[in-house]
Amino acid sequence: MTDERNVLGGELEPCGTDPVTGFYRDGCCSSGPEDLGSHTVCAVVTAEFLAHQQRIGNDLSTPRPEFRFPGLTPGDRWCVVAVRWLQAYQDGVAAPVVLASTHARALDVIPLEALRQHAVDVPADPGALT
Repeated sequence: MTDERNVLGGELEPCGTDPVTGFYRDGCCSSGPEDLGSHTVCAVVTAEFLAHQQRIGNDLSTPRPEFRFPGLTPGDRWCVVAVRWLQAYQDGVAAPVVLASTHARALDVIPLEALRQHAVDVPADPGALT
């Protein structure tokens, strides 16, 4: 585990391992000085969120093996860039967020209330998010 904190003040919990997420590809939304983009929001991506990200120039669907990025499909849990999640929120298409797995550093960009509005326990059938 890690001594990093989540937005609720607790220990940062893993976000996803299938695919393996995180700036450091450790399954957690850990953050450090190398993570200039702040990949700190543990999102459960939806088709609407992925389409929005593509429209704003952030293609999260196309695999990029050179960055160890598999490409995402609806239902995947992924550590997304805080500013990109905030853009989606402002445009009305925010992805659900796992608060216990969202790094406290996300609060530098996103108000906790915005994250709470989209808080979700990961559904048993993430396919319902398509």
